[in-house]
Amino acid sequence: MPLPQQPTRPLTNTKSAQADKELLFKAVLCVLIGLGVLISPYFIKSPGMQGIVAQSSLVGWFSLALGIGFGIAYARRVMRSRH
Repeated sequence: MPLPQQPTRPLTNTKSAQADKELLFKAVLCVLIGLGVLISPYFIKSPGMQGIVAQSSLVGWFSLALGIGFGIAYARRVMRSRH
């Protein structure tokens, strides 16, 4: 029985690469949402609306922390895959 031929293209783990891209997307999106919630009260002119958005600052901090966490997880995955 003959041996199989060598692959013509390099073997890559496409699922892992796709998961890494999704993790980076989540990180960027969470950071942008968090910064948007934290910064937007300074640009809103209506005092009532400004107060409502300012009260949701906890959500902004949580989103920012989550985005940073996703970014750290992405960096660890990339560093681990390069070794």
